[in-house]
Amino acid sequence: MAIKELTFVVCFWIVCTSGHEFFSSTDQTAQLVEKKKDLLMSFSQYIDAEEKNVETMKSALRNLLLSYSDPVDPEEIMRDPVTAYKLLRQLRDELINIVKHIQPSFYQCNEYQYELDFLEIPQMEDLNGAALGLIRLQEIYKLYPEDIMKEMSLSADEACHVGLVAFNEDKFQHAFFWFQYSLNTLTEYSATNKKDLLHYLSFSAYRFGSQPVAIYFGQQLLNLDPTNDEVKVQLSLYRRHHLLRTSNPDIFILNTESSNYETLCRGEIDERTSKRQRALSCRYSTGGGNPRLMYAPVKEEVEWDEPRIIRYHDIISDREIEILKNISRPLLSRSETKRGVSKIRTSQSVFLKEDYPVVARVNQRIANITGLSMKSAEDLQVQNYGIGGRYEPHYDSGDDENERIATFLIYVSVALVISPNGIINIIGLHFGVALKPKKGSAVLWYNLLKNGNVDLYTEHAGCPVLKGNKWVANKWIREFGQEFRRPCSLSYWE
Repeated sequence: MAIKELTFVVCFWIVCTSGHEFFSSTDQTAQLVEKKKDLLMSFSQYIDAEEKNVETMKSALRNLLLSYSDPVDPEEIMRDPVTAYKLLRQLRDELINIVKHIQPSFYQCNEYQYELDFLEIPQMEDLNGAALGLIRLQEIYKLYPEDIMKEMSLSADEACHVGLVAFNEDKFQHAFFWFQYSLNTLTEYSATNKKDLLHYLSFSAYRFGSQPVAIYFGQQLLNLDPTNDEVKVQLSLYRRHHLLRTSNPDIFILNTESSNYETLCRGEIDERTSKRQRALSCRYSTGGGNPRLMYAPVKEEVEWDEPRIIRYHDIISDREIEILKNISRPLLSRSETKRGVSKIRTSQSVFLKEDYPVVARVNQRIANITGLSMKSAEDLQVQNYGIGGRYEPHYDSGDDENERIATFLIYVSVALVISPNGIINIIGLHFGVALKPKKGSAVLWYNLLKNGNVDLYTEHAGCPVLKGNKWVANKWIREFGQEFRRPCSLSYWE
C-alpha cells in the first residue's frame, strides 16, 4: 500500500509541474527548490518501501522453495488421485500467494506484466471438480476415505472440503465419511473447527436417514455449546423424526447395490465363459489382402463375437505415442457430448488433423487394418482423463445422416491401472464384456449393423481412473465411402 501511495505522489508531482511555465516567473523557478526537496524525500521513502517489499518477496520465495521438490516425472505423481487433488490445491494456494507478492512490482514493469496476464490459476471450480472425482471413485469402486488414501493422506481441511462437495451433490453418506475423517485428523493448525464438523456430521446423517447417528453428533455439538438454541431445535426435530421412522439405514456401511456399469468396472462380472472364449481366435491379418500389410501383417485378436470386438496389438510405437501426447497437451480442452459439456464425460480432448506426419501415419495404418475409407472419417481424437475421469454408458452412433459406422480406439497410456482388475473400457454392457488396456494396442467395433441400424449391443463406457494416467486416441469412421467396403444388407438381423 505504501508503494502505491508513494508512486502516486511522484506521478502527481510530475503531472502537476509538467503544465507550468517556469522561465516567465522567477517565483515559480524558486519553488522548484522546495519541490525538489519533497521529491527527494518521497523518492527515498519509495526506495525504503521497495526494499522492504523485496525482503518480503524473498522471504515468501524461501518458504515456497522449502516445500518444492523437482519431480523426476511430473506425470508420474499424477497417477494417484489423492496426490493429484492435493497438488492441485497446493498449486492454487501457492500461485495466488506468488501473484499477491509480485503483482505490485510487476505492475510497474511492463516487461514482466505478460507473465501475470497469461498465468492460469486453478479456480475453486477446479478444486470442486477434483473432489467430485474422488467421490465418484468411491461410489463406483465402493471405497471408504481410508481406502482411497493408500499413498497420500489428506489433511483435516482438505478432507472437509471433499465432504462439503459431496454434501452439495446430495451424496450424504460419503460426505459423512469425509467429515468424520476430518474430525479425527484435526490439529491446532487446522482452519476447520470441531463445532462445524459436528454440525456437518449431524446434518449429513439426518439427510441420509440415519436419525440415531444424527442425534448422537447433534448432542456432541450441544455439549460443546449448551447455549446454542439452534442445535436444540434441530435435536428436537431429529428425535421426532426418529420416532416416526420404522427403519434407519446404517450410514457406516456402504450400499452394495450397483448398476451393471459399476459392477463391470469393478471386474465382478465378465460373461466371457471359457467355452465361448475357446471359439475366439488370434491370427496375423493383412487387412483383407492390403499390399501394405503383406510383409508386415498385424496381430489380430477377436475379443468377443457378438458384437464383434477385435483387438490389434502393437499398432503404434512408444515414440509415436509420446509425439501424439506432446502435440495434444497445449491443445486440450474440455470434452463434450452432443449436448455440450456434461458430467457424464469428464476428460479433455483435441482433434488432430493430418498436418502432423504422425497423425497421417496413424490414419493410414487404421485404413490399412480396417479396409475402410477415411474420406468421411473424423479427425483423430486424443483424450486425457482427469481425477476420477470417466465416460458413462453411451452409443457412438445416433440418427445422423452420415453416422459413425465404426470406432477404432487406441490405448495410448504408458502406465495405466484403472480399476482393481485393470479394466478401462466396457463394450456391450448387456453382455458384460470388459476390456483391459494394453499399451500400443487398439480395439475395433462396428456401431452399425449392415442394414444401417444402430447395434444396440454396442453400448459402452469408460471406467473412472482409480490409479494412473489415462490417455486414449480414437478414430470415428463414418458411413459415406464404405458402400463397397462394407456392403449394406437388407436383412433385419444383419
